[in-house]
Amino acid sequence: MAYKQYILTCGGTACESNQGKDLFTALNKAVRENGLENDVQVVKTGCFGFCEMGPIVKILPEETFYVKVKPEDAGEIVRENLVKGRPVARLLYDSSQSKVNAKLEDIQFYQKQVRVVLRNCGVINPESIDEYIARDGYQALEKALFELSPDGVIEELKKSGLRGRGGAGFPTWRKWMFSKDVESDQKYIICNADEGDPGAYMDRSVLEGDPHSVLESMAIAGYTVGASQGYIYIRAEYPLAIERLEMAIAKAKEYGLLGDDILGSGFSFNIELRLGAGAFVCGEETALIASVEGKRGMPIPRPPFPAVKGLWGKPTVINNVETHANIPVILLKGGDWFAKIGTETSKGTKVFALTGKINNSGLVEVPMGTTLREIVYDIGGGIRGGKAFKGVQTGGPSGGVIPAQYLDTPIDYETLQKLGSIMGSGGMIVMDETDCIVDVVKFYLEFTVDESCGKCAPCRIGGRTLFNMLTAITKGQGSPEDLPKIKDICLAMQKASLCGLGQTAPNPVLSIMRHFEDELLAHINDKQCPAGKCKSLVEYIIDPEKCIGCGACARKCPANCISGEKRKPHLIDQSQCLKCGECEKTCKFDAISHH
Repeated sequence: MAYKQYILTCGGTACESNQGKDLFTALNKAVRENGLENDVQVVKTGCFGFCEMGPIVKILPEETFYVKVKPEDAGEIVRENLVKGRPVARLLYDSSQSKVNAKLEDIQFYQKQVRVVLRNCGVINPESIDEYIARDGYQALEKALFELSPDGVIEELKKSGLRGRGGAGFPTWRKWMFSKDVESDQKYIICNADEGDPGAYMDRSVLEGDPHSVLESMAIAGYTVGASQGYIYIRAEYPLAIERLEMAIAKAKEYGLLGDDILGSGFSFNIELRLGAGAFVCGEETALIASVEGKRGMPIPRPPFPAVKGLWGKPTVINNVETHANIPVILLKGGDWFAKIGTETSKGTKVFALTGKINNSGLVEVPMGTTLREIVYDIGGGIRGGKAFKGVQTGGPSGGVIPAQYLDTPIDYETLQKLGSIMGSGGMIVMDETDCIVDVVKFYLEFTVDESCGKCAPCRIGGRTLFNMLTAITKGQGSPEDLPKIKDICLAMQKASLCGLGQTAPNPVLSIMRHFEDELLAHINDKQCPAGKCKSLVEYIIDPEKCIGCGACARKCPANCISGEKRKPHLIDQSQCLKCGECEKTCKFDAISHH
């Protein structure tokens, strides 16, 4: 049935947790109450990416874009926009915009983005295979099966320059070729959806918003390397993604796009889900394989690599969600088309989860080579509260912190590596002047220490030692002699750790020694935390020249450690002070500062 208008509403996890389900119900109710059920369809889509402004509602075909919509706004949207033909100005991203220029491409957040991986997210109903097919879905699989040989598929991937989006950036075509060239009675395809970086939700959003793109790519991979079985390893904390994947697999089988004799080609391929328990180390290929086999997720030495000897000892191709989501487009439009996007050595686009002290947090997809400044200021809208940009953490716990002087650095694999960071899966956490860089790195070390499998001593002992030394520094117990020791431990972990977790865990530490040495030395030599976050190094002082004795700070103090007579300068009892900073926030006369 063709409808005259469509109401698209975000059905991703973030929006659903923010009254998104109630909004969807309210929109359907308003459509019925206004007698529009035969003319208007309400569609639950995937993530629009602009998470800061969710829940989002988009009206088609005019493409009116509403932000921060609540269930109680549904009736007004239907009455005003759909019945009377005029937008609800207060819900537009820019309320001064008219209906004509309220489109997606007019919003600054999207202007520098190129949506390849996210092409269907926020556009189609992820629970409808027909809508995916209407957007060229499964045409790439058909092309591979009937127009391209396995070598032809690999040649297109080689032309594209696609590199793995899971962290290391290994050429995708080469990994597939390794498995294709191995003789074996059974081969496997695994999609790594074990997204474990703090603040990262790229893979989850793709699976929630466009699950068929991953299924199609896995089937193409199976045809190319000669595999008949695929597994999606996804963490159990992603219930919505799991639900939509299960629906997508069932529908693909029903349509003859998975299972036996796909499209009458004689090629058979099946996909099953395997749920992970949330262990970060299971993002490493050999640990992931062990988990799929039902064993404890612990890495083993390589070589042999999984592409040659992996799941149950058979050749296994492992790619992450974002890598797979690129492949159907590459086969349809050609490797040369994809290679025109990005830089000479880093082709295509990259999806980032932009979070932290940023005005426009969300999911962004930009061409490789886009600068940090463009991402943070043009797309992200700058730093919250007009504060100064301090740095950005890329690559999650395995990456480094990039300081302000490199804001104009293009984002690609090689450049990030030169700066002591990595691309990783795509987490990008922005920090401002109020963040303590030592405290941030201590947090990441604590995470990797907790997530270490403990199998090898360099990671198990080295990580804990680094964490203890940084903890001592944040308490004012560090000494200059600690720095060479810290560096030696970091280098030893990089060289001797068994897997990528231990090898990359020192990256944040090394990056602050390289880029934020002054702040590190302030903690060690001056026993001060310039950002005021390390409580053991902070002291709040009341300036008697500025204090008028209003008592506002004393009333707000949770420790009752501020005293003084009315209209006379007050004092803080340092022995009782919790270092919470409420007094400084409360004072309207700038009489309180921290040192």
